[in-house]
Amino acid sequence: MSQIEQWQLSGNAAEMYERYVVPYALGPWAPGLVALAVLQPGERVLDVACGTGVVARLAAQKVGITGQVTGLDLNPGMLAVARALPPPPGAPITWVECSAVAMQLGDATCDVVLCQQGLQFFPDRSAALREMHRVLRPGGRLVLSVWKQANPYNTAVKAAVARYIGTEAAARLQAPTSLGNAEALRHLLVDAGFHDVHIRPHVMTIRLPPEEEFVLNHLASTPVADAVAALGEETRIALAREVRMALQSYVDGEGVTFPSEAHLATAHT
Repeated sequence: MSQIEQWQLSGNAAEMYERYVVPYALGPWAPGLVALAVLQPGERVLDVACGTGVVARLAAQKVGITGQVTGLDLNPGMLAVARALPPPPGAPITWVECSAVAMQLGDATCDVVLCQQGLQFFPDRSAALREMHRVLRPGGRLVLSVWKQANPYNTAVKAAVARYIGTEAAARLQAPTSLGNAEALRHLLVDAGFHDVHIRPHVMTIRLPPEEEFVLNHLASTPVADAVAALGEETRIALAREVRMALQSYVDGEGVTFPSEAHLATAHT
């Protein structure tokens, strides 16, 4: 993400993101997104808002050693973690630091563009989609996902953050679900020049480890990490406990299990 976008991280937040957000919130969705792209050996793939690279690494395995994969993100901390992780078998991955609304890539240089849970963060979504269209070759394809609505965990966390930190901090966590309307997403894609647009709702069951420990580690991987760290220890414990109480109906053993909903969109140039 970017300094002008809504999910800029600092300090060790990117490492925490890879450790806590990727395995539980984004990693489970990545194989389905990549499968929907039906990647072929030798294809050139761009992963926009790649974060620490979970989608790009899967794509590299699919397109093989004759393919090319580029992971693009404006958050240098995310890219530093992506570069430090062991490279996957398959295509080499080039990590590029730049904005999704002004990509430093040539016209028609990609066969496939992937974007998992990134579009809703961009300051100008229409411009970002036009850039995705520009870098795709004629007949190229786009596969992206956005959350359909806040899941129970995120709803509980935002409420607790609003209570203990403030509404501005809570609003910074609201962006992930700010593009849940399928028709609005369809119009954005069509207006950017895409056709053959299909949007599919998907539901996945997510299981998190014990919340009182997980909540604070998760928040340490978000843009409100510094604000949470500035709280007193007792206040941080109270925040995490409030999240756990809000999720009582989803308790499953020591953790919680709940549904997570997303829209998966495909389109062609």
